[in-house]
Amino acid sequence: MNQPKRYLITSALPYANGLKHIGHLAGAYLPADIYVRYLKAKKLDVVFVCGSDEHGTAIPIQATKEGTTARAIIDKYHPIMEQNFKDMGIDFDIYHRTSDPLHKETAQEFFTKLNNNGDLEVKETEQYFDEQANSFLADRYIQGTCPNCHFEYAFGDQCERCGKSLSPDELINPVSTLSGNKPIKKITRHWYLPLNRHEDFLRKWILKDHANDWRATVIGQCKSWIDGGLLPRAVTRDLDWGVSLPASVEGGKGKVLYVWFDAPIGYISATKQWAKNNNKDWRPYWEDKDTKLVHFIGKDNIVFHCIIFPIMLKLHGNILPDNVPANEFMNLEGDKMSTSRGWKVEMQDYIDDFIKKENGGSQMADALRYYLTLIAPETKDSEFTWQGFQDANNSELVSIFGNFVNRSLVLMHKLCNGKVPPLHLDTLTDLDKSTIDEIRIAKEKVASLLEQYKFRDAMFEVMNLARTGNQYMQKKEPWIVVKQAGDNGKPTVEAQQSIDNTLHICLQLCANLAILINPFLPFTARKMCYLMKVVDKLLDWENAGKMKLLSVGYSLRAPELLFRKIEDAEITYQIEKLKSAIVNRETLVVNKKNTMEESNLSAGEEKKDIPVKPEIVFDDFARTDLRVGKIVSAEKVEKADKLLKLQVDLGFETRTIVSGIALHFKPEEIIGKQVTVVVNLAPRKMRGIESNGMILMAESADGKLHFINPETDINPGAGVS
Repeated sequence: MNQPKRYLITSALPYANGLKHIGHLAGAYLPADIYVRYLKAKKLDVVFVCGSDEHGTAIPIQATKEGTTARAIIDKYHPIMEQNFKDMGIDFDIYHRTSDPLHKETAQEFFTKLNNNGDLEVKETEQYFDEQANSFLADRYIQGTCPNCHFEYAFGDQCERCGKSLSPDELINPVSTLSGNKPIKKITRHWYLPLNRHEDFLRKWILKDHANDWRATVIGQCKSWIDGGLLPRAVTRDLDWGVSLPASVEGGKGKVLYVWFDAPIGYISATKQWAKNNNKDWRPYWEDKDTKLVHFIGKDNIVFHCIIFPIMLKLHGNILPDNVPANEFMNLEGDKMSTSRGWKVEMQDYIDDFIKKENGGSQMADALRYYLTLIAPETKDSEFTWQGFQDANNSELVSIFGNFVNRSLVLMHKLCNGKVPPLHLDTLTDLDKSTIDEIRIAKEKVASLLEQYKFRDAMFEVMNLARTGNQYMQKKEPWIVVKQAGDNGKPTVEAQQSIDNTLHICLQLCANLAILINPFLPFTARKMCYLMKVVDKLLDWENAGKMKLLSVGYSLRAPELLFRKIEDAEITYQIEKLKSAIVNRETLVVNKKNTMEESNLSAGEEKKDIPVKPEIVFDDFARTDLRVGKIVSAEKVEKADKLLKLQVDLGFETRTIVSGIALHFKPEEIIGKQVTVVVNLAPRKMRGIESNGMILMAESADGKLHFINPETDINPGAGVS
């Protein structure tokens, strides 16, 4: 394939409705940044665009939660997210926002062109309308029972329990989330993108042309959608938040562009703003076929970026993406990351705890970049653990990469007067020559993997070169060779030449490591340039693999550690901080010895001293979320005499809870029972079943369990305090 004239790289626009966690960072932003830094090191024409997605129902929903306006929400979170990305070394050429007037103009023009060309369909349909709120209901403002898994609180666009994509008409017993009332159907007029017209194009373009170079997950998900039959998809909505339809569109008053149509056009408006800022022409980046367009996303965005947006681009006369390297999801400490349950590590928290708290904290930005790349979910879901993060930093960055660079500089100052020694070609050993070959080969290995979007493997090759350096130095042992002194007490000529060759090769290897690690750990690469007293131009990719990057006789700075060790106490703090957002996983069944009630004592029996658990403060108790639930089904768990699998109605959802009460209750006896449930426990698997909560029980003196429930019938979901 010929080298493209230019590259346009995009990362999925994050919703400006809250802080983003490290799973987001690992999915769409860090991989893109690595790729862009590599391309820019090759001095290619590259533009890296992103920005805040500031429309859609997620924004007004968050505004309602925070008791403010949608505008206030986006103005609050946009600058925070932009700064978070900068602190983590994500170097966008522009971080735009879809509330900008330029975006509105771009999105309206896009819609108008498709509409005027007859590429959209106009339909009158019945849609849900909330009479009390006097508003048509967007999908996220409708809840009902999922037809697939019967979850009672599925949204009108998706069931968050089974993950099935839905339409509001598929919900059973839908209600409006604005008023809680049952909505009515009312006629409304909308514009649709007829995806069904483009199935043949998609089959050829995705399933044939890109079958071998796109990730299997991407191809598989696209094939499933296409084989299932594509349908027209609405591009407008009856909302008051979003990009309004152009005034020239008949019947368009009071309607906005649906966010899935509006948001990806944000890539184009961001490119326009970048071009305006830099006195460039934006058009070649979206219209010239010699431009390579690459979208970096998470797997939840595959359909939009591989099916819907390409159809839009094709109809509008733009280029199509060359690749969409979507990542899988990243879990956290054995569980899915969840903002609602607090099971997450936000970028802001990491920045506050590891970067801002110390001088030179950017090394800790690189530590996280390293670990997230090491466990990148490129082909399957992966898992972040704090222990894994510590091990990766201490055992690899500190002990392998940092150790080699530090030893090379220390020994140069000690054995070569702080200057780069010469290379004596006539005395090179086979080990010297093979190490030089490894340096040259590393460039090709890393470049090939980066161009295949295999960032994890590419970084392994960089780290492997550092391992090669350590092994080489250990075999050459210049600290031993220096003891081979001649009559004058100085090392022999042969010994000094061996030392010179060893440290010359090690220092050139260090310079090569700076170039190769730059896309992954940019702060580290620049620190290495500082120590070697060279300008950042050293980091140009054309310099990789060369052995004359540091001039003979050139003085280098005194060594400084590139990375610091992460202490056990720091990891313990992070784990406890994470767990503090959720009630401890341990059982909350009241212990028999600690809860013997006076009323259960036999006549004449003395009340005994009953030990209690350690004292807690109010804040400890306040973190526990107790709700009234109703058991709607119960069954025994196979091969587990003590366990019952319960379905418990909590008002806002029905949960599966596994409870160890089978020896005390028959399943049919407890259906309809009201119970008290700890609802903010982290899920745990029991006999292969994920249990999402815990039933509170009391144990009497005779060992029998009793439900702790309200005296009167209370609606499920009611709080217990």
